[in-house]
Amino acid sequence: MITIGFDIGGTFTDIVVEDEASRKMTFLKVPTSTGRPAEGVASGLDQVLERLGRSAGDVGGLLHATTIATNAILERKGSLTGLITTAGFRDILLIGRQKRYNTYDLYLDKPEPLTRRRHIAEVVERVSYEGEVLTPLDLDSVDRCVAAFLASGIETVAVALLHAYANPAHERAVRDRILEIAPQLSVSLSSDVSAKIREYERTSTTVANAYVKPIVADYIGALQRALASRTLPTDMHIMQSNGGLVTPELASEFPVRIVESGPAAGVLMAARVGLDEGVRHVLTFDMGGTTAKLGAVDDGEPVIAPGFEVDARHFRKFSGLPLNIQAIELLEIGSGGGSIASTEAGLIRVGPKSAGAYPGPICYQRGGEKPTVTDANLVLGYLNPARFNAGAMVLDVAGARAGIDREIAAPLGLSVEEAAWGIHAVANSNMETAMRVISVERGRDPRLHVLVAFGGAGPLHAARLARALRIPKVIVPIGAGVGSAIGLLNADHRVDTSLTRILALSPENVPQVEAIFAQLEADARTELARLGETEGVRWRRQAYMRHVGQGFEIKVDLQGDAADPAAYVTAARAAFQAVYQQVYGYIDDEAQIEGVDWLVTATAPSRAEAGDATAYVPASSGPAVTGARPIYLPEAAGFVEAKVIDRYAMVPGDRFAGPAVVEEGESTTVVLPGDSVALSPSGHLVVTIDKRS
Repeated sequence: MITIGFDIGGTFTDIVVEDEASRKMTFLKVPTSTGRPAEGVASGLDQVLERLGRSAGDVGGLLHATTIATNAILERKGSLTGLITTAGFRDILLIGRQKRYNTYDLYLDKPEPLTRRRHIAEVVERVSYEGEVLTPLDLDSVDRCVAAFLASGIETVAVALLHAYANPAHERAVRDRILEIAPQLSVSLSSDVSAKIREYERTSTTVANAYVKPIVADYIGALQRALASRTLPTDMHIMQSNGGLVTPELASEFPVRIVESGPAAGVLMAARVGLDEGVRHVLTFDMGGTTAKLGAVDDGEPVIAPGFEVDARHFRKFSGLPLNIQAIELLEIGSGGGSIASTEAGLIRVGPKSAGAYPGPICYQRGGEKPTVTDANLVLGYLNPARFNAGAMVLDVAGARAGIDREIAAPLGLSVEEAAWGIHAVANSNMETAMRVISVERGRDPRLHVLVAFGGAGPLHAARLARALRIPKVIVPIGAGVGSAIGLLNADHRVDTSLTRILALSPENVPQVEAIFAQLEADARTELARLGETEGVRWRRQAYMRHVGQGFEIKVDLQGDAADPAAYVTAARAAFQAVYQQVYGYIDDEAQIEGVDWLVTATAPSRAEAGDATAYVPASSGPAVTGARPIYLPEAAGFVEAKVIDRYAMVPGDRFAGPAVVEEGESTTVVLPGDSVALSPSGHLVVTIDKRS
């Protein structure tokens, strides 16, 4: 049997097929089908099965990552959404947080909510922070809300009532009433989506879930129908933002959990590659056709954050839409191979707009008229026009040169090569800024990390990025161009359950803490049963804790025997202080500690643990160095002859000095002068960066 992983990006859809017996993988990149991604995926699956001489009956499993939820939010193309709040709290999304992401900007733009004020309605009810009903729910006020929504054409409804995390009864009653009156409406409850304190973040998360819920459900339904028409399995598993896999049903019910689906899979792949190479501290660099995604792996584990922001401006906290879900820590910027270059005030600007798959870069010959990063890299000699995407596409060098000349070089008085280098350099600068945020600004020394570069364009830009940050090594994995799709093969089934209960860390509260964890574990078992996973589950208990009086929390692993409350509290306090010391650099032994959010993570063993990867075997028996071609290097003020290396012919132990270009079907690696590239025993490319650079 074979397992297929596929990741839909903004420009290409990446497909990986793994033979479960031999562990051999086959890769394919196909242009993403604009407007009909489900049919595009199905067509790509047809191609790869035909290439392998396989049939639908040979497919044992399908694993999927998608950016459909992300794109709907970023492009504001979700469903018309209504919001029901507690009377008096209609403006919570508009007010947001007092904290400004740029304190002295008098013209500051707040994140634009996903619904309009006229589509926000209030119901009469009130629950205290302890869950006590202060004002009973008035169902007549619910009826008025529904009538107003129906008159406005609302398609989906978010319900976020005050303190619903402590008592969800009113939210559930509102849902039942809505579905009784208007069963065609989609409903999302904050107590199901994000049962946590902080009304703005909880409301924002629930609205985002409602906003994309019909779109994701329609997409998954269309994909399942397309698969069924080809007799392919429809019970695929879908990647969540936290790096775990869920069923299509759960993804449709809680689509906010898959907002960072594709990028999360890429970080999983990078973590596995790091372990292959004996590296536990990794910075990840995934540059595709539309965006660049940057992440981190600390001590062998992808970093999981308690939430993140969508559409953040200039990497500043509080500048985007907050989503209160567990997610792999990532930073995403509009700087990919298809990012459009333009001029502004006499300077070159790259992104965030992308040419996408259609019309794509000029060199794709699909009608694109604006120069992109890919066009620049082609003009600079980094890409082979005859072997792009394993030879499936022939690139138009003359068209790329003409477009860069018309849009960039002529307006700025530059040569075409200088303009192309300018586009390349600006894209690098954008990514360097983002990488500094994910590393230096978050307490990571890039000099002590290794950069794992993947995506179609990542290996091409990685060496420059590593030099700028003084990262000593770059690893380019096997199948780097389809890295996120490979990451799906390494994913676990994972369920996170959490809720808010503010409790002082004291022996008398330990029984209540134990009861909370028991309930969360019961909730997790319900979701695991829907995944078909009941055996071999790994359980992890954590809490977000703080000193009493502080505004924010840190995540702490909780262990110990609750049967001995005093010992349990002592262990929890020591665990909290260890994390606090690491984050803030000091410990306050006298301060009281409290838990705020309680979290249970259930992880089912991944299929990747069934056996180790087979030893790397070269796919070609020819010479590794296949020739040479000129590439543009600013250090040499022009073009320099660089070795052209066939990655498939390299054997472990092969080492070549730069300048060189390593070509493979799905990506290209540029090795700069002074650097060297070798193939590791695992089959990954390891680029050693010149310390003098």
